[in-house]
Amino acid sequence: MFCSTYAQLKKSVILIILTIFVYANAQSQRPNIIFIMTDDMGYGDLSGYGRKEYLTPSLDKLASQGMKFVNAYSAGPLCTPTRTALMTGRYPARTPVGLIEPLTSTKRDSIFGLTSDYPSVATLMKAGGYETALVGKWHLGFLPHHRPVKNGFDYFFGIHTGAADYISHKGDGRTHDLYENDTPVYPEGYLTDLFSQKAVAFIKQKHNKPFFLTITYTAPHWPWQGSNDKPYADSIDFRKGGSPAVYAEMMRSLDDGVQSIMKTLDDEQLSNQTMVIFTNDNGGERYSDNGGLTNAKGTLWEGGIRVPAFVRWTGKINPGVITQQVAITMDWTATILSLGEANAHRRFPLDGIDLMPILTGAKKTIERTIYWRTFQRSKQKAIRDGNWKYLQDEKGEYLFNLAADQKEKNDLKAKEETIFTFLKEKYAKWEKTVLKPIPL
Repeated sequence: MFCSTYAQLKKSVILIILTIFVYANAQSQRPNIIFIMTDDMGYGDLSGYGRKEYLTPSLDKLASQGMKFVNAYSAGPLCTPTRTALMTGRYPARTPVGLIEPLTSTKRDSIFGLTSDYPSVATLMKAGGYETALVGKWHLGFLPHHRPVKNGFDYFFGIHTGAADYISHKGDGRTHDLYENDTPVYPEGYLTDLFSQKAVAFIKQKHNKPFFLTITYTAPHWPWQGSNDKPYADSIDFRKGGSPAVYAEMMRSLDDGVQSIMKTLDDEQLSNQTMVIFTNDNGGERYSDNGGLTNAKGTLWEGGIRVPAFVRWTGKINPGVITQQVAITMDWTATILSLGEANAHRRFPLDGIDLMPILTGAKKTIERTIYWRTFQRSKQKAIRDGNWKYLQDEKGEYLFNLAADQKEKNDLKAKEETIFTFLKEKYAKWEKTVLKPIPL
């Protein structure tokens, strides 16, 4: 009797040990994920995407080491909507804070922000067993329950508002805006460099589980400052100043920062275990090169929403591949959650798709239909369905075939009335599924 019980107990212990081993091994097989997002960078602002006035060798090298997207889009033409889409994996207009275009430090906007009612990608990754960190710009709410550490991030170093002086670290509203977790911190240094240094320090830490590190640089968003410039006086608008030379210096600092992050992955022998995603939150402004695309930040023309994007995962994604796949911000969320096996705690359906079949070469392209809407600072609507794009702005309605006319110069609505009507009706049906806009 005793021997039988002992044998059963021994068998149970062995099964438990095997289960733990299998689970631990499965955990270790999941990659680390680094998501890098820049701010207000034009589609053509990297030398690898066409910029001639300066070089971005480190970012160009990163793009060449994996898959480069030439039809990638931001979920919105302004900061807050796109960041909402990244965090939720859903169209900005499905979440109240995503309706604010963009979030400002005004009393009116202070009640809006991301909350646990809409679990973030970080919350889901953390629940799935990942260590989570955010370094950089948040811009998704200012109240305590809106902040990164209340929305899934184990660690945060960065700013809460939409922009900050790169030297003094004063943010929107001209008050100090640099935090480590929930505590104001006062290090000296150029903001881009500080973000890069914190990201490097995080990677170098001992990690007992896979990590999900989000790096949201403010560069090259205004105020346009180089590392040796003086802080802006409180009386000077952040949108003033700058020059093409200053912009080039900001881009070089960004490029150097990414180089330090990639070198750290190599030094720590983590490159084969880490997927790196790079993209941007919307089109550029005054000193940007939008790659010859029409219009800029704040609009739903291609210059306001088409962005550079590329993905590297050494040994998993073939280098030097350029894809025509249409992608949008929420797709990165869906891909991250899929890789992290972190969908179990998700409450809402995703609007993005898992891009791994494209990244691994299992599929060449996946047909997409994607939508945009602005309301507060501009009133525009757009849908891309395959290669066709319907666009409505304050001056009229348009139809473009982006395969032949990515610069949107040839309006085909009169020649292609059936397609024009179909897309307009399809857009109207989609708009009924999202929240109503909030007027200013």
